Amino acid sequence: MPRPHTPGPEAEPLLVDAETDLRPTPEVTAARRTLRAHSALLLIGIVLASLNMRAALAGVSPLLGEISGHFGLSATTGSLVTTIPLIFMGLASPFAPRLARRWGTEAVLLSALVLLLGGILLRVAPPVMALFAGGALVGSGIAFLNVLMPGLVKRDFPHRAAGMTALYTTSMIGGATVSAASAVPLENALGGWRGSLASWSLLAAVAALVWIPQTVLARRGTHHGEPAATPVRTTSGAEPRLGRSALAWQVTLFMGLQSSIAYVCIAWMPTIFTDHGMSKSAAGLVFAFSTMLQMVGSFVVPTLAGRMRSQRTLAVAVAALMGAGIAGLLAAPAAGAWVWAALIGVGQGGSVGLALTMMVLRTGDAHTSARLSGMAQTWGYLLAAVGPLALGVVHQTTGGWALPLTLMLAVCGALALLGLGAGRDRRIRA
Repeated sequence: MPRPHTPGPEAEPLLVDAETDLRPTPEVTAARRTLRAHSALLLIGIVLASLNMRAALAGVSPLLGEISGHFGLSATTGSLVTTIPLIFMGLASPFAPRLARRWGTEAVLLSALVLLLGGILLRVAPPVMALFAGGALVGSGIAFLNVLMPGLVKRDFPHRAAGMTALYTTSMIGGATVSAASAVPLENALGGWRGSLASWSLLAAVAALVWIPQTVLARRGTHHGEPAATPVRTTSGAEPRLGRSALAWQVTLFMGLQSSIAYVCIAWMPTIFTDHGMSKSAAGLVFAFSTMLQMVGSFVVPTLAGRMRSQRTLAVAVAALMGAGIAGLLAAPAAGAWVWAALIGVGQGGSVGLALTMMVLRTGDAHTSARLSGMAQTWGYLLAAVGPLALGVVHQTTGGWALPLTLMLAVCGALALLGLGAGRDRRIRA
């Protein structure tokens, strides 16, 4: 095996053993020591960034009726309010690993929070096009956060990856829970839906402020423009070709289908309840309850996944929980609303936590983890974007929820089958 050395600025990429895809420079090692000395600040930054990864989206669903009514949008056009951010979450995801390699993970995370802040404020501007343009910026900012967080966890917490995934996933869902529960009260307190949506810019601003010192610390420990960890060539000169890996596609599609179910519920669950006679405030509370219980699944499932060699049983279990809840919505939506919301909530939290954990467990290094995260969230969110829009079209065409919910049951079945493949004890290799 060639002996490692410190390359100069113009040196050729270092050759290392095939099992080592990532080798930090001495400057990077010094930066990591500095960051570990500020571990409390790093943990606070991760939690605050995670709180922003769903809050700006979940707060829209309880207000979708008011937003659509204000602009005179049909059910199909109104679904674009939640679909456009998903589309841009998919479109922007491939750029996150490239930007991180050029500017560093911390700098891109900070930029993502600033982009999210701008999108939230643009979304509440008077023209209807600002609503959609702001949603595009919101989706792009969240995409960068989504893609880079698994790589950051793999890089800075390699021996506690599952636990850290549970922490940031739970924080992410916690932000969504508070956003969903407070959307209508904030609307009443701040004079309308615009004030309610704009209030989440404060959370993005606080998170951005916390990431400024993280970015400065990382820059002091690395050359300008270098990422916090640099991928290098193996002796074969190859990286894993994710597009040719069946395992990578299984993780990607698992991510996509569970996201599709989640965003269908974000977009339409309160409407399903109100269409069956529930008041808007009660429907908002049931939806918030479901979102709150996602924290249970998002904490428990990744923690269990990190202790198991295979996650196939967990994948089938979370799909079954969501399927049971959706079947309940089909049979008695209002009568058993709290029960169905609980089943769907625990299943959703567990499925997203498991999907993010598998991005870490199915890879051997931070660079491949970030690449798999980019692939899974690119195609996954583009697939997820189809869900709310398609169900809006089917609902508008049929005038009811029977066929849309039946289609969602089929998606749960496909999710379980994909989990049997993605949950295998395997790693993606070159």
